[in-house]
Amino acid sequence: MTTDTWIQPVILSGGSGTRLWPLSRTQRPKQMLTLGQDRNMIAATVARVSGPDFAPPIIVAGAAHEALVDAALDQESIGALILEPAARNTAPAIALAAHKVMMQAPETLLLVMPSDHLIKDTDAFHAAIHAAAPLAADEWLVTFGIQPSHAETGYGYIEAAEPLSERGRRVARFHEKPDAARAEAYVESGEFYWNAGIFLMRADAYLAALETHAEDIARDAATAWANRVTEGDVDRPDRNAFASCASQSIDYAVMEPAARKAVIPVDMGWSDIGGFAALHDVLPKDTHGNAVHGDAIIEDSSGTLLWAEDILVAAVGVDDLAIVATPDAVTVMPLSRAQDIKRVVDRLKADGRPETERHLETRR
Repeated sequence: MTTDTWIQPVILSGGSGTRLWPLSRTQRPKQMLTLGQDRNMIAATVARVSGPDFAPPIIVAGAAHEALVDAALDQESIGALILEPAARNTAPAIALAAHKVMMQAPETLLLVMPSDHLIKDTDAFHAAIHAAAPLAADEWLVTFGIQPSHAETGYGYIEAAEPLSERGRRVARFHEKPDAARAEAYVESGEFYWNAGIFLMRADAYLAALETHAEDIARDAATAWANRVTEGDVDRPDRNAFASCASQSIDYAVMEPAARKAVIPVDMGWSDIGGFAALHDVLPKDTHGNAVHGDAIIEDSSGTLLWAEDILVAAVGVDDLAIVATPDAVTVMPLSRAQDIKRVVDRLKADGRPETERHLETRR
């Protein structure tokens, strides 16, 4: 891939991954786990955008995760680490990275992506970036739409309009997660794509759109950046100013109201691994559809995810279940209800249980 404009990866690492509890905890979030690949998710994301076409990535992470990021990226080279003093969703986080890039080259293309997604076909991803680059250089805000393989109700959708280039199309609308019937209609139409939350856009174009559509976020993020503390390659935005930012996603704050928005459809083996059903989908399986990880034994079962961490787990005669065990917690649920684990996490938090925050020491 070659482009005329330098591409600056921006990797957002602010999530906590509650839908993968008890594997993921606040102090060991999803992006620090090894799921469906040979390295932890944030390191795999960095490796995916390494090479001559990309600048060393900027990581935007919560200040509380500084040590975790350092450990997870011990073998990877990055350009900078921006530490958010508070969680304020993606629109303010991207603004911080855009301000950093604006100091050097305002027309640089920001390749914004989550730190906790799986992309199996890196070549297809790079080809999509190449196709998006001319539109982004022309001040279009470009997103990448995943070719849907089925009528998924767990993702938002991008509705495409007329062509803008050989692969690019204007975005007609963004749609929230649909019910089953609407998802089926979306997929049958051929005009809808899963929203992966990956973007390519000029730094100055993003900040201009933010100023137009979310002036308060633009103001507070700019103040937080202007009053930052920089130590080597680590930037610490001003706590009070950044805490004043409204907590909004880039989709809601910028992409939905923006006029110049485009989508590049792509099929690249993508998954957000947003729950145990998605994890089951991406893992190798036996002839009965079972995905087994760790010290685990499964007999006379089918379609089951059996995940054991530092503990022996055995399952007999079960079907279509997620069984996930760590030394301090075990969860069992139908894969079809895997998203409901968030209800358990909410109850644990309400009860002040420390298991949502960290893995507890076990004594034998």
